[in-house]
Amino acid sequence: MGQEPNTELRDFLRTRRAKITPREAGPVPQAGARRVPGLRREEVAQLAGVSVDYYVRLERGRHLNVSASVLDAIARALRLDDLERAHLFRIARPSRSRPRPLPPQRVRPGLRLLLDSLTEVPALVYGRRMDVLASNHLARALYTDFEALPVRERNMARLVFLDDGFRALYADWEGAARGIVASLRLYAGRHPHDPALAALVGELSVQDEDFRRWWADHDVFRRTHGTKHFRHPVVGELVLGYEAFTPTDDPDQTLGVSTAEPGSASAQALRLLASAAAPAWEGRPAR
Repeated sequence: MGQEPNTELRDFLRTRRAKITPREAGPVPQAGARRVPGLRREEVAQLAGVSVDYYVRLERGRHLNVSASVLDAIARALRLDDLERAHLFRIARPSRSRPRPLPPQRVRPGLRLLLDSLTEVPALVYGRRMDVLASNHLARALYTDFEALPVRERNMARLVFLDDGFRALYADWEGAARGIVASLRLYAGRHPHDPALAALVGELSVQDEDFRRWWADHDVFRRTHGTKHFRHPVVGELVLGYEAFTPTDDPDQTLGVSTAEPGSASAQALRLLASAAAPAWEGRPAR
């Protein structure tokens, strides 16, 4: 029996090809009626300098020994950014070793102490699949009391798509939700055999049409820094910057810290939020 097709590679290449018009791609033939929204397979092959047959087999997920030089050429032809290129290399050359169960994630005591010390800004530690592993008091006041939730429900993707209150928190819910889906897709490239990811994606696909549609887009995203706009039920509008850091001992953990411009209305709102939440969190450490 032959190898199963690499469906992740197949779908990623198809979706990237569909996003590029011939005008964007460069000098490719454009004669005849077009039945696809983006480039044809033969146009990608021409731009990458490979045979049409070779590219067709690759896009069908049937070619698992592709060279780095060919992947580089295809990444250029499809105008992939650095993150998409790295994702392409990862899914096109998957590990042949037997998948091992992922060990449970733990937040180091030192990292928990760091969360405790951040008293003026919201801070979270995300784990695999956007699980919330730890949070400080102000993060729980901003988002939700993660400690009050069952462990299974302490997941940003599940909350953003399935919790109405959480959904209302984001002024740009669609942008936030798309970013989470794309982050999960990037994670899937690193851990394609994670059963907990499969269960999460299955649940969200069944329960939310938007998630199902955006998951099929195969976009990838790594949260590094940016801005979020919240509409909090207690303190109103907040515009917060965020910075994301990866602990060196666990690349599947991310420390996310939100900040407000000094002297801004958002900074004042954060102080009000901390003051309003203080009685409830008194004596409770970050978790």
